[in-house]
Amino acid sequence: MLINIEHLYKYFNGEPLLRDISFTLGDSEAVGIVGKNGCGKSTLLKIILGQEDWDKAPTGEGGVYVRDCGIGFLAQNSGLDSDSTVIDEMQKAFSKLHEVKARMDELAEKMTKLTGDELEFVSDEYSTLSAYFEARGGYSTDFRIKQILNGMGFSELAYSRIISTLSGGEKTRLALAKLLLEQPELLILDEPTNHLDMKTLMWLEDYLKGYKGAIIIVSHDRYFLDSICTRICEIENGVLSSFKGNYTAYAALREERNALRLKEYEAAQREISRLEDYIERNKVRASSAKQAKSRRHMLERIEPAEKPVIHERPPKIRLEYMIEPTKEVVKLVDCPVEVGEGENAKTLIESLDLLIRRGERVALIGDNGAGKTSVLKLIQGMIPHRRGNILWGNNVKISYFDQEHAMLHSNDTALEAVSRSFPQMTDGEIRNALASVLFHGEDVFKPVSVLSGGERAKLCFAIMALNKGNFLILDEPTNHIDLLTREVLEQALAEFDGTMLLVSHDRYLINKTATRIVEISDGKARSFDGGFDSYAAAIAQERSLKSSGVPPKESSSTAQRSSAPTMQSADSG
Repeated sequence: MLINIEHLYKYFNGEPLLRDISFTLGDSEAVGIVGKNGCGKSTLLKIILGQEDWDKAPTGEGGVYVRDCGIGFLAQNSGLDSDSTVIDEMQKAFSKLHEVKARMDELAEKMTKLTGDELEFVSDEYSTLSAYFEARGGYSTDFRIKQILNGMGFSELAYSRIISTLSGGEKTRLALAKLLLEQPELLILDEPTNHLDMKTLMWLEDYLKGYKGAIIIVSHDRYFLDSICTRICEIENGVLSSFKGNYTAYAALREERNALRLKEYEAAQREISRLEDYIERNKVRASSAKQAKSRRHMLERIEPAEKPVIHERPPKIRLEYMIEPTKEVVKLVDCPVEVGEGENAKTLIESLDLLIRRGERVALIGDNGAGKTSVLKLIQGMIPHRRGNILWGNNVKISYFDQEHAMLHSNDTALEAVSRSFPQMTDGEIRNALASVLFHGEDVFKPVSVLSGGERAKLCFAIMALNKGNFLILDEPTNHIDLLTREVLEQALAEFDGTMLLVSHDRYLINKTATRIVEISDGKARSFDGGFDSYAAAIAQERSLKSSGVPPKESSSTAQRSSAPTMQSADSG
């Protein structure tokens, strides 16, 4: 057992942030800790690391045991030497092995000059150190450094770079690479997926699946938690609850638990009401006063039930359309994707071929700056193309979610924002539409300029739902929205039987909704059938073939260059 915590409390300003926490961690467990911002996740990590004090239970009970072992923690300031080069900093992870190797070289030199007992004595020390060095991979440190740095997105050209010249994201990735090289018995990762592109994330997940030590992960990345964790611990209202399995299993078990708690609470409240009603009706009647007194004793014996946490009522998002489009919704043939003008012009994709058929759910993925959002704008005619063709099917109606929420005018109220798009709707109809995404009462008169990112997103979802487009084009729709709204949106998109083109970093969303993945990388687009799991498996197979020296097969084109049927411009709604 690496960690054993019993009856831990943590108070701030007299109020408990953590209440009666009990938590254990085995030698090779991978545990995810989830909960709302400010619930105490980071505080619990600091207590485990010995960076923060804790309080005992009111009864005096409580204890925190953490085995004396190597603990790796990704600190916010990265802990790197800013004057060091990338490769030199990585070599520091093996400083102990380097010391052993230096001693071995010293002993080897001595042995050439010694005989008899002295030689035997030195040889014994050399043999001991050699066994230690070999057992800990001393002869493969350069290979391991290259493997980790490559996996974390650092090419050999970056090895000589001074750490002070790296970006904040690069420093975070390098600090994580150094932790992985050190291989501590306990690895604590607080939001490790920040600053990682999708391929680096996939590599990290594969690496951590085979990690020999224990792992504690705090993350909002549900796909990451699904891939790595065998147990999820939720902190809610200061209380920690443990659920066996990954994030998906936790989500299902949490709903079952909450439904059962609510059912038990409501049953207890009904029993209390029944007893109170009987006592009230019979306390003054001589014939039944004795029974009323008995009921009073029964009522006093009922332990007061704490009402279960009832989450905020979720928004309602229902996506429907009225008209069926033709089989081929949109087709791009030999279209370059470019941004900027004149001397500032930059070609992101030299030639894009893409065919989207009716009913398909296509997810565009790739690194930041690869051109994903530009593809969405190109398709809709928001940016020009100097050659090629964009061909539309009949009866196509677009509903577009822009991550910048550009459809909204900052001076409009929420009510006016909907009315601008749908002037034929009455105020009552608009209020009903806004209520579905949790704009109630005076909320409808809030100016767009004062709305949070999540509120703006929900307002855009309401407008999208009213538009009834049969082709959804979505650019990072889960940015800024809370987990509850995210789950509602995922369900709405999963149930939508129209056509969808999605750009997102949310792999959980992609896996639940997409039927095809189009990867944009190095100025090219490749298509993969299936959801994100299928894509990840294909990429893993490519890596395996590459490492074994077998050339990968040519991937299928993202679109066939066959002639298109008669097509026309889409109604962008």
